Amino acid sequence: MKKMILTLACCLAALTAAAQYRPGYRIERPRTVHAVRTPAPAPPVRSRYASRYGGRYASGFHYNDAYFGLRLGLGLASVRTNDPYLDGGRVKAGLNIGAVGGFQIGRYVPLYLETGLYYLEKGGRGRDDGYSFTYGLHYLEVPLLFKYRIDVTPWTSVQPFAGVYGAVGVAGHIKDFGLREAYSSFDDEGFRRWDGGLRLGLGLQWRHLYAEMAYDVGLANISHDYFDDVHTGCFTATVGVNF
Repeated sequence: MKKMILTLACCLAALTAAAQYRPGYRIERPRTVHAVRTPAPAPPVRSRYASRYGGRYASGFHYNDAYFGLRLGLGLASVRTNDPYLDGGRVKAGLNIGAVGGFQIGRYVPLYLETGLYYLEKGGRGRDDGYSFTYGLHYLEVPLLFKYRIDVTPWTSVQPFAGVYGAVGVAGHIKDFGLREAYSSFDDEGFRRWDGGLRLGLGLQWRHLYAEMAYDVGLANISHDYFDDVHTGCFTATVGVNF
């Protein structure tokens, strides 16, 4: 009896194991859920002109910065005319003072557009029959310049520039030392108030200090007389600061 019970128990156990066994059956392990990695943002594209000093240009400005500057300098001016008796080709010294502002117009090229407002003392000197005379022509002038910044050292840049200017005469006198007379430069017997031309020059910046040399080539005829051709010219040396 005991052997029969033991045999039945063994058979039941074998049938249970056979029922649980399946050919090709594989117990799958629970999958581990991995966090999806978000790709890191691509580094910003930087101009080859930007230096390693905080992403700035050598002059200290960011590539997309605007700037503001103050200027003070000396001018050597002349008045060119086709009338040999009225030619003021000898230079006359004068003051120039102004304020400028500029901004970069190309993201990957250090090209800047600059404008501002200047007060310039132009004019000229000449001689007639042994007597001298002077032309005093004082202008408010607005330039429009394109400047290209060339980095030389980490904090120094050279800036060649070219552009145009427009000017209006606001003061000045013509002095005839032979007749001992003086009268306004911009009346009916003097010069026209409006002037304009080209400006060419070269600037140098170290940190926030700035210096430049420029020449204004007057293209407008400022004479009231249709038979005369009169043009201004002025060389300027200027210093200042940029913020």
